[in-house]
Amino acid sequence: MSRVSTLNLTSKLVNCAALKRTSRHAPTAARSIKTMASIEITKGVTFDTVAREWRCKWSEDADKASLAAAQKVLDKHLPAMKAKGKVQRTVCGGCLDFKANTSMSADAFGAWEAEGFAPEKQFLEELAAIPGISSIETQTFTLMSM
Repeated sequence: MSRVSTLNLTSKLVNCAALKRTSRHAPTAARSIKTMASIEITKGVTFDTVAREWRCKWSEDADKASLAAAQKVLDKHLPAMKAKGKVQRTVCGGCLDFKANTSMSADAFGAWEAEGFAPEKQFLEELAAIPGISSIETQTFTLMSM
């Protein structure tokens, strides 16, 4: 793949990451990614890691029962997520965010995308069934250690 094609795919990925995902099962606009050690988006801006985030809002009702239930959903799917890459969970008690993201090399991301980000569909459906969970979204973004 030429450098120009790689940069065009990178641009699509970054543009996609900038868009707020409001659909529960919205597919990413990025397509398979072929990379070198790192990809340059523009002069001085590179990345070597791509992450897929699944997020929602939880409620403080019933002693934060929805947060506890969301954690159980994450625990259930954690082995499958870890089989794909590094998994991180973020919880914000102020804005009531629950986020799980799986990150991997840009080279590996396209294969996971082709699989529909499994187990994304099941994970999001299970979150949606929890009373007190709202604003379920997905997002794809890039990372680079500095």
